[in-house]
Amino acid sequence: MESKSELGGVELTVENGVGTVTFSHPAGNSLPGKLLKDLAEAIANAGEDSRIRVIVLKSGGERAFCAGASFDELMSIADPEVGKRFFMGFANVINAMRKAPKFVVARVQGKTVGGGVGLAAAADYCLATTYASVKLSELAIGIGPFVVGPAVERKIGVSAMSQLAIDATEWRTAGWARDRGLFADVFDDIPKLDAAVAKLTQKLAQSNPEAMKLLKRTFWKGTEDWDTLLEERAAMSGTLVLGEFTRTAIEQFRSARA
Repeated sequence: MESKSELGGVELTVENGVGTVTFSHPAGNSLPGKLLKDLAEAIANAGEDSRIRVIVLKSGGERAFCAGASFDELMSIADPEVGKRFFMGFANVINAMRKAPKFVVARVQGKTVGGGVGLAAAADYCLATTYASVKLSELAIGIGPFVVGPAVERKIGVSAMSQLAIDATEWRTAGWARDRGLFADVFDDIPKLDAAVAKLTQKLAQSNPEAMKLLKRTFWKGTEDWDTLLEERAAMSGTLVLGEFTRTAIEQFRSARA
């Protein structure tokens, strides 16, 4: 499956039992609504594809894994329902990763912000480079990491998640993320990262699919309410994004990037 446009794209490729889902966007691999929809569909399709035994999630480029939500799209939101629909895009991707009957291995080659941290946390296994600093910046623009919060909290615990959420303007190093369980391992450069991803996924591609399916189900026990929970969280963010504080903060961030 391939979906490409001037706003980036999502691609699913299959080789030797490994399904690789790659997303890209010129603005630091940020995720507007169209890409979120395509990404959720690609992960769901990979989960159903009988040729695939393990899924790799990666992004294009070298130093940015994911810049999170699209600021331009956030500023275009005009009412709470539209806002909820946008944030449901992240919820749908996280739930697709959760429900896929195959392990999802995330390859995080660079910095990741907000929703990108949620994607890394929702992966069953995550490998990164030393350039993969993380930040939950949502509070800095008046929202809060409500949609990605359950995935991040599940992976690194309430204490570490609250540190990221509260100190929303500061980057945490890849080493910090590894020490708290977000990353399983960290490598000096992309070639070493790719070699590690290939080694792990080839092992998994040769493992018992039914055993992996049952093992994943045990890992995600207790998250059965996430369809409802993440929808509730999306509604919270969809309302907050309309507030004057958030509008002003997003515009300041956009101006600083220009």
